[in-house]
Amino acid sequence: MPQDTPDPETLSRLEQTPMPWEPVAQDRAGRDILPRLPEGESLSVVFPAYNDAHTIGALVDWSAKILARVASDYEIIVVNDGSLDETAAVLASRQEKYPFLRVVSHEKNGGYGTALRSGFEAASKTYLFYTDGDGQYDPTELVLLLPQMIEGVGMVNGYKLKRGDSWVRVVVGRTYHWTAKLLFGLPVRDIDCDFRLMRLSVLRSLTLTSSSGSICTELVFEVKNSKMQIVEAPVHHYPRVSGASQFFKPTKILASLGKLLALWRKLILWRFGGRVLRALGLRK
Repeated sequence: MPQDTPDPETLSRLEQTPMPWEPVAQDRAGRDILPRLPEGESLSVVFPAYNDAHTIGALVDWSAKILARVASDYEIIVVNDGSLDETAAVLASRQEKYPFLRVVSHEKNGGYGTALRSGFEAASKTYLFYTDGDGQYDPTELVLLLPQMIEGVGMVNGYKLKRGDSWVRVVVGRTYHWTAKLLFGLPVRDIDCDFRLMRLSVLRSLTLTSSSGSICTELVFEVKNSKMQIVEAPVHHYPRVSGASQFFKPTKILASLGKLLALWRKLILWRFGGRVLRALGLRK
């Protein structure tokens, strides 16, 4: 069962998990000049987390360091999606340290899309940045996205310079990407890169329904249809330091493809069919 109160011995052990990107993050956070949001603009950082006790503390810590350098008004939101490890305890310890950290807790695991939608709903700032809670992305690389969020841009979508996984996962990831890209006509080179910066006003105009990883396809597709520009930025991707991906299992892969096809039926086929029926005068 998840722990609701921090256990000093457990937390000390978890703190010893090194992040492979920490030396680079340390250098970046210490630079004299970093891109900074203009006064009056603010930033929400969202992390969906499921059994990420070994990594979520470092993500919050490094995000806090970089946010203090790039914005005067910010918040960090972690969605604890029914974790069964010590994620709740790690987050409780960070809430004592960071008044701008908010934790949204799900009693049961609802899936990646459900966790993201909870984080999106909780956000309150001008812009929203999100990445995963498993630590495979360096959150301080947020500074690579900020300069590209200019007028007319609704989303800055990261793309992996090189995937920090085994070749099997690389093949599966690229297969998923090209399937989604071809089905939905997505204007990005890496739909499988969960490292995105968005305008909250654009996000609020969308109706997202996916509870699984297909929410990434739904999100990019709907932003594209909003007529706001999507630009891209290269980011690094690192090996996992703990846990295992919930995606790279045969049953999960088949289920994910099934959900992708169901989303295509809903967003493409049904919408197109509805337009045809309206053009024929058979539907109002």
